Amino acid sequence: MSSGLSVRQLQLQVENRIILKEFSLEVPHGEIHALMGPNGAGKSSLAKAMTGHPDYHILQGDIHFDGISIRDQAPDAISKLGIFLAFQHPLEIEGLSVANFIRSALQAHRNPQETFLATDFYAQLYHYMDALHLDRSFSSRALNVGFSGGEKKRCEVLQMLMLKPRFAILDEIDSGLDVDALKTVADGIHSLHKEQKMGALMITHYPRLLQYISPDRIHIVLNGKIVRSGSMELIEELEHGGYQSFSSL
Repeated sequence: MSSGLSVRQLQLQVENRIILKEFSLEVPHGEIHALMGPNGAGKSSLAKAMTGHPDYHILQGDIHFDGISIRDQAPDAISKLGIFLAFQHPLEIEGLSVANFIRSALQAHRNPQETFLATDFYAQLYHYMDALHLDRSFSSRALNVGFSGGEKKRCEVLQMLMLKPRFAILDEIDSGLDVDALKTVADGIHSLHKEQKMGALMITHYPRLLQYISPDRIHIVLNGKIVRSGSMELIEELEHGGYQSFSSL
């Protein structure tokens, strides 16, 4: 089996409702793909299933990452394989600072006996915060508590930059961002893609993110299935006819 992400004939159930039906998707190593569709199409459900959410039950099919099945693995095990999920709606956690959360996540990915210096950690953290135009006081704030929509999304990208995953699932990372913040987030994704050959699946409703990150492939999903795959020419079709133009496929 080839390296990268492979979803084969997936049937997914949530609360006695079938969300995805015979859903298949291939994202080769190091490629960036976009998954687009209207609300309720199953995009975020796929992201949660790929990262081990217990409420999302895979009835048929399988998900492989670099040849390893992740279908029945726990979220922490999936994360340690190098898969990162940027949440559509990040959780607010009182009493846990951004810096301590990221440091704990980094430690969880390392050998328990391996340590790293606080000075090295903060040097890297501040480097990425500066790149994301986040004030350094941001690191001491409670995780996502009182954050604006843009701050939450940049915090997700900050975590991604620090963890350096092999594959990122970006669930509507563009929502709530103005043009400047969108460019900043896109730059962060570009840097890991270039430096680490990170692959990514970008989940979005709207084509504006794709103005800053040109994916290798675009997939249109409706009613739990991919109905069309192609390159950037699909954006022009989408802008002219909306998602309903793909509904007869």
